[in-house]
Amino acid sequence: MKRLLLTGFEPFLKHPVNPTENIVKKLNGEQINGYQIISEILPVEFSKSGNRFVELLKIHQPDAVISLGLAAGRDRITPERIAINCNDGPVDNQGYKPNGEKIFESGPDGYFSNLPLQRMVKTLKEQGLPAKISNTAGAYLCNNVMYHGLHYFSEQQQDVPSGFIHIPASHQLAVDSNIPSWSDADLLRAVQLAIACL
Repeated sequence: MKRLLLTGFEPFLKHPVNPTENIVKKLNGEQINGYQIISEILPVEFSKSGNRFVELLKIHQPDAVISLGLAAGRDRITPERIAINCNDGPVDNQGYKPNGEKIFESGPDGYFSNLPLQRMVKTLKEQGLPAKISNTAGAYLCNNVMYHGLHYFSEQQQDVPSGFIHIPASHQLAVDSNIPSWSDADLLRAVQLAIACL
């Protein structure tokens, strides 16, 4: 059976929980559309997350990769089209604040996802779940991890479906914040449907 590496992140900034962590843990070991899911949680640290992600790619040698990230404020599931060679944004969990530096000095400006983005969005919409392709993964850790993975596969000349999906906040995160939110059940179902599109 083929292997899918599914990653999420630990809580970060002012968010007491990260719904991607819960989803990834729930799906670990499950089988969807011929893929055995291997779940891993990444740190929210510029000095560690990308390198840890590449280590996991080498360890698990997956046939496909989907990384999940929280985009608090977005109201729909957003598969990302491109990762850019740039670190920027607020402080990470160790207090480091990037200032627009390149992720890899010799790397290209960007890498396009090779996940079936159109199919994912179409499937989610058909199942009554709002979704659209996003043209910016930002420049924080989500973009960093996506770039690391696509750069690794490019350097290794491996054609492995790999990319990133941002999800909205869970209801738990919206209780004290004025942000759109989804139920845990719908977030989980959306990720399962996206995986089934591989």
